[in-house]
Amino acid sequence: MENVESMRADDFCHLAAELASEHGDMALAYARRATVEFASTGALDRAQFWYVLALFLDDIMSSRIDPEFPLVMH
Repeated sequence: MENVESMRADDFCHLAAELASEHGDMALAYARRATVEFASTGALDRAQFWYVLALFLDDIMSSRIDPEFPLVMH
């Protein structure tokens, strides 16, 4: 769980933006699948990492956030 906690929200956002740019809509499918697969094997820290990444990917794909601008967290 250390690695997830050491990443900031903007780190996740930039990583998600790169994955979305490279893989398009499939990036979200990959992240969701990884979340389920890691959770089912008990690797909960990895599942949580991919879950958070999937949240950012979903927001990017839905144009709720733009990775070119700073994040505003409420």
